[in-house]
Amino acid sequence: MSEEVGGEDVELTDFAQQEKPPEAPVADAAQDDAPGEVVAAEVEGDVRTASDLEAVFDVPVNISAVLGRTNIEVEKLLKLDEGDVVELDRKVGEAIDIFVNNRLVARGEVVLVEDRLGVTMTEIIKGESN
Repeated sequence: MSEEVGGEDVELTDFAQQEKPPEAPVADAAQDDAPGEVVAAEVEGDVRTASDLEAVFDVPVNISAVLGRTNIEVEKLLKLDEGDVVELDRKVGEAIDIFVNNRLVARGEVVLVEDRLGVTMTEIIKGESN
């Protein structure tokens, strides 16, 4: 197929008729995997599984759940007494921040697990380098 442009014949490519390269399979994040099942993902012909990370399974990480923050002067901080209330920058029911090694990775809600507090993740934060 060609078209005349400015007195010259220009060859046009019909992309619809070209063969497309095969697409790499993508793991379906929404599928319901059985407990303990290892999900594999193929990346450029290289199959990777959770067992590829086995070398780092025992590396400890710090997890912090931040209810809120506030700024306070040292003078006021020193005057705080048992029963005093420190107002935070969050509203009741607002999601809390969940950090892993000081990096924000999720938001969630505080839950009660028997006689301890826990956190349920409601949103995973995907950063540029994730």
